[in-house]
Amino acid sequence: MRGLLRRAMVVAGAGVMLLGAAVGVASAAGGAAAGARLASGRDGPGGTWHKAREVPGTAALNRGGQAAITSVSCASAGNCSAGGYYTGRFGRGHAFVVSQIHGTWGRAIEVPGIAALNRGGDAAINSVSCTSAGNCSAGGYYGVSMWHGHAFVVSQIHGTWGKAIEVPGTAALNQSRGAATTSVSCTSAGNCSAGGYYQDSSRRSQVFVVSQIHGTWGKAIEVPGTAALERGQGALMDSMSCASAGNCSVGGFYEDTPETIQAFVVSQIHGTWGKAIEVPGTAALNRGGGATIHSVSCASAGNCSAGGSYTRRSGRGGAFVVSQIHGTWGKAIEVPGTAALNQGGDAAITSVSCTSAGNCSAGGDYSERPYIVQAFVVSQTHGTWGTAIEVPGTAALNRGGNAGIESVSCASAGNCSAAGGYWDRSRRGQAFVVSQTHGTWHKAIEVPGTAALNQGGNAFIAEVSCASAGNCSAGGSYAARPGRTQAFVVSEK
Repeated sequence: MRGLLRRAMVVAGAGVMLLGAAVGVASAAGGAAAGARLASGRDGPGGTWHKAREVPGTAALNRGGQAAITSVSCASAGNCSAGGYYTGRFGRGHAFVVSQIHGTWGRAIEVPGIAALNRGGDAAINSVSCTSAGNCSAGGYYGVSMWHGHAFVVSQIHGTWGKAIEVPGTAALNQSRGAATTSVSCTSAGNCSAGGYYQDSSRRSQVFVVSQIHGTWGKAIEVPGTAALERGQGALMDSMSCASAGNCSVGGFYEDTPETIQAFVVSQIHGTWGKAIEVPGTAALNRGGGATIHSVSCASAGNCSAGGSYTRRSGRGGAFVVSQIHGTWGKAIEVPGTAALNQGGDAAITSVSCTSAGNCSAGGDYSERPYIVQAFVVSQTHGTWGTAIEVPGTAALNRGGNAGIESVSCASAGNCSAAGGYWDRSRRGQAFVVSQTHGTWHKAIEVPGTAALNQGGNAFIAEVSCASAGNCSAGGSYAARPGRTQAFVVSEK
């Protein structure tokens, strides 16, 4: 599973030159999925998950038959925005946005202004972040020609989406024409940060960050310190989280030799980006040379947690977490409990969500044995990580042996929702959700309504966002029939 959609979208669009080779991933990122065929939408105390529905308006847009929600963000209960991609009549990729107002999803629209930019016909939203109802920012990529991709951002003000623009400053950085915005985080209306990648003159991927202040996007810069770390080999970012305006953290990976990948973090303090550093403690864990941060979440300025994966000398993979306290990153540790679970030797944290300093929940996947992948969750309480557990209920659902958490969102300490996908007995992909209340994880359920929609057997949730305990929205994709995917949304209240 390994956070399939999120990992795919990071390198989608124009192809990324990293590890000495081009990595091309189609914008119509499909993948394994998860679920549980229960009649009720309840998975424990708290809210009730209602029936999933095709994103309104996408039937008219998605003439090419490949559509998905890639990111969802909720500012308050029933007030969310989401984005993703669809294909037109001739298979060209387009980016769309859609908003939920007072619990009702409106009609999806193509991102305003993207048609003029996207002459190459390959565009998608990768990330959406909302701070109040109708005030959001989003980012992604578009193509000006085959394999020539550019990064864009777009903002919604008082419910109206403005025009997409190329990220300022990336035209000068993006010498080999392969760029995308991969993560956006907003702290108040018009005050956001974003990051992504571009290709330098050697076609190596490099990492950029850019900030929006009072509604205006500044100029993107290469992340300070990454050039010294990656030694000309390349770097990518996977996640950004901002606690307040100008106070953010970013995580990702870089290649310091042609065979070795290391994880990095970097923080912005009062609007100034510091130098990227190798994640403390990963040198001891990552003897096999394959480490990355997959997710970062900041509860307050200088107080964040992150998670990802690393490779042992034996080539077996492990999951790690690391925390920043008062601006200083501590040492990464293997996720407690995963050593016992991960008998197949391949584990990762794919999503982290923190509500206050030292109080977070995270999820990912591990190999129970070779080719059998299970989903897990783990929580941090008052700064201490507990023991990872298999997601309750997934053993009954995941008869095909391929389950994972794609996204975790917490409304308050111990009150979270998580979502992802699994394979049923017929190895068909299904979507699931699971909730945590007062620190206890309940049973995962198949997303209500997806059984009727997902006739092609390939559904999963890409992202879930909770505005308050029991009030969440999520989105992803399902296969209406083999080879034809549609975008869906589902809400808990």
